[in-house]
Amino acid sequence: MNETSGLRLRRQQKKISDIVRELDSFPKMSTDYKQYTGIGGLITLFMYLFMIWLILSEIIYYNASIIYNKFIPDVDFNDKLKITVDMTVAMQCNDIGADIVDVTNQESRNFGNFKLENTWFDLGSNQKIHFEEIRHLNSYLREKYHSLRDILWRAGYTSYFNDMPPRSEIPNRPHDACRITGELELNKVAGNFHITLGKSLSVPGGHIHLQQLFPVYHSNFTHRIDKFFFGDLGPGIVHPLDSSIKITENDSQVFKYFIEVVATDVDTSKVKIKTYQYSVKELSKFTNDRADSHEMAGIFFKYDMNPLKIIIREEEYTILQLILRIFGCAGGLYIVAGVISNIFESMILHKYGPTAFSVSKFRIQETENCDNI
Repeated sequence: MNETSGLRLRRQQKKISDIVRELDSFPKMSTDYKQYTGIGGLITLFMYLFMIWLILSEIIYYNASIIYNKFIPDVDFNDKLKITVDMTVAMQCNDIGADIVDVTNQESRNFGNFKLENTWFDLGSNQKIHFEEIRHLNSYLREKYHSLRDILWRAGYTSYFNDMPPRSEIPNRPHDACRITGELELNKVAGNFHITLGKSLSVPGGHIHLQQLFPVYHSNFTHRIDKFFFGDLGPGIVHPLDSSIKITENDSQVFKYFIEVVATDVDTSKVKIKTYQYSVKELSKFTNDRADSHEMAGIFFKYDMNPLKIIIREEEYTILQLILRIFGCAGGLYIVAGVISNIFESMILHKYGPTAFSVSKFRIQETENCDNI
């Protein structure tokens, strides 16, 4: 008796698939009552192919991060503004002076000093190749920056070239230029970095340049800028003045650069840094120092701070977002495919009639209750 009862219980156990099928609250039509058409099969094939493509696209999109740009007011008034300069002027160091004065009337001596070193303005053969490569790359990045900026932010490279290599050959002539280099920590306010004739002399409320001791025909402010940037090097930031050169034949030429500095916070998977980027406008003209006492020949970098700060943040999708997007695409595609299939079938039925489709064999499944009907 016990063996018979155990056998009945085992026979009465249902498969898991049958239990799940009984729990389905949506009634399903038996396949014997379905009508198959060529149009429906073709649309289903395209739907599956398109769904595979969508899933692959979502996976690729999941692996790629998103770069967000946000603008907020810059309230970090106590921060310092670091400036890095590496440029060469076609005059000897004894004839020129380089200084910075900000709106607080503090001079560069309060923040550090630039290093002036006599050199030759013409580059060596190996240096020319290096300079032209950087110049060409910076020009390309400035032109295509809006389409490449996300790639540059993700790359994490702060510099694409090494520093200027030493000369491969030494010229057999006296020095004819002055190289100005240095890193200074400035106040985060507007200021003026300038290179003019004569050394500077401190006076109450600022400083003056002893330009009157040098004749005008001595001046030649042809210059080459190898590096000029604010803050620390950061990925995705292109410095407009790097690897630029200005040549003049006039004795009294003034070059003015109007710079707007923007604080930038970078937070990506490769680097997290607080730095600055800038935009620049240039002006070059001839000036007569003797007739106009309010303007002198030289190179002037007038910079000012933008009241806004840029926050650049990299974010990645979670696995839950990927699953939701895949299911959303699959469900939407299934519904659209059904609507398109119904539209095509309705058009064909309207034009050719019910005989347009080849209907599969219609069969009714017999059950035990059929004899009682």
